[in-house]
Amino acid sequence: MGVLPDASGASAAGGSNTLEFVDGFVLGPDAYYSPSYRISPFRTADIADNLRLAPALTASATLDARFAGRKWTFTECGKEGIALALASLQLRPDDCVTIFTTSGNRYISGCVTREIEKVCKWSREIEDSTAAIFVNHEFGYPHRDLAGLRAYGVPIIEDACHSWLADTPARDMGLIGDFIAFSLPKVFPLQMGGLLAHRGHFDIQSRVEKESSLERYLLTVMSHTIPLLDAARLTRRRHHQKLSERFARLGCTPRFELLENDVPGVFLFNTPAGTDLALMKEHGWRHGIECSVFYGEDAFFIPVHERLREADLDYFTAVFSRFLKDR
Repeated sequence: MGVLPDASGASAAGGSNTLEFVDGFVLGPDAYYSPSYRISPFRTADIADNLRLAPALTASATLDARFAGRKWTFTECGKEGIALALASLQLRPDDCVTIFTTSGNRYISGCVTREIEKVCKWSREIEDSTAAIFVNHEFGYPHRDLAGLRAYGVPIIEDACHSWLADTPARDMGLIGDFIAFSLPKVFPLQMGGLLAHRGHFDIQSRVEKESSLERYLLTVMSHTIPLLDAARLTRRRHHQKLSERFARLGCTPRFELLENDVPGVFLFNTPAGTDLALMKEHGWRHGIECSVFYGEDAFFIPVHERLREADLDYFTAVFSRFLKDR
């Protein structure tokens, strides 16, 4: 191991600025020389690669089959799909949307709550005023009892933004709710795009117009990518297993049990008690790794997608090993 102090002279502990060379990896790199690992499989080369793709519309038939008996439309992003679903229910300001998640964690992303707050109130419990249920299939781990939510007798919005590749244990994701929203960049090599599927009696008007250049672009990229998705499912699960083994040596364990139909959108793991997760997030980003805290718990997540290679998994391990051993 070589240690090269940078201009700041700071130490390496806790996401600092010391430049090191460890087992073939540069730790504490200059910001301009950092790699770029995203939660999404999108990479810069996809801009040019997607432009070279032959126009294709086969994804349309695949989507018709997947959402048989329902209508579907592209959206600019997953958040727009959620907003369209909420608007379609014509909720009143005093109505309540009750939010359920796979984990039961009390934290909910502001991307969700801000959209709900535009139309009505929200709660984590069933209230007298509950007029709809919003269920978040977290990070490719779908809600374990989705069908059980029907007992409440109100419309259901499924948030599957990270869960295109996954399904519930009963294989009923997207079949229970009145709406299901996806974020396409979480699984396709895209910078934008979402999809909202819904029961046919709703009139949905997305910002992505029919026959538009954006719709044709999304269909083309999806048409070329869909044949690769079965392999992507297996690779994500394999990466999850390999990261689980590596991070176990750092005192970390997977947050969820990986069920048969789960396909992780991230590697989500429990961290040792007392870990400064905000500092850990800063450390990861400084090393070019998109990552964040699973707020409300001692848990954290990093990329796991199919375009990562063995050396990338080793790099993640080296980066966070350096942090956790010096915490």
